[in-house]
Amino acid sequence: MVDPHLIAVDEIDGIWTFIQSIDWHDPWLMGLVLFHVTITLMTLLTRNHSNFQVLLFFSLLLLVYFSESINEIAANNWSLFSNQQYFDTKGMFISLVFSVPILLNCMIMVANWLWQSSQLMTKLKRAQLRQQAQFLQRQQSQNRTEENAHSKAD
Repeated sequence: MVDPHLIAVDEIDGIWTFIQSIDWHDPWLMGLVLFHVTITLMTLLTRNHSNFQVLLFFSLLLLVYFSESINEIAANNWSLFSNQQYFDTKGMFISLVFSVPILLNCMIMVANWLWQSSQLMTKLKRAQLRQQAQFLQRQQSQNRTEENAHSKAD
């Protein structure tokens, strides 16, 4: 029996209809969504832990890099974990539901690193200006002390 909410393959003419054609109640897809939610939470909650984020970033990029191989393995063994064959030879399914969310998390990390870098450069520049101002004040006060000593000697 075919689910009336599912869309036939020949009716898919864009990304939105493709996403609508997916049976999101499939347990492994729920697990995949949970994986993406967990990764997004890890990305956001560890934003101040650079070493962990670098490890997470490269791990996620490796997953995207191997997504073609994952797609081939899943295409050959889909009946073991899924009710439908989603894994096409062009990799549209795995790209949309696996790689794109991972790459979005990587973009969040890069944006966070750029933000942290700009904040650090701002702090550094302020500290440099503060140090320069203190140096000039000391130099001016030394000059005044020397001028006072010269004027008293005259």
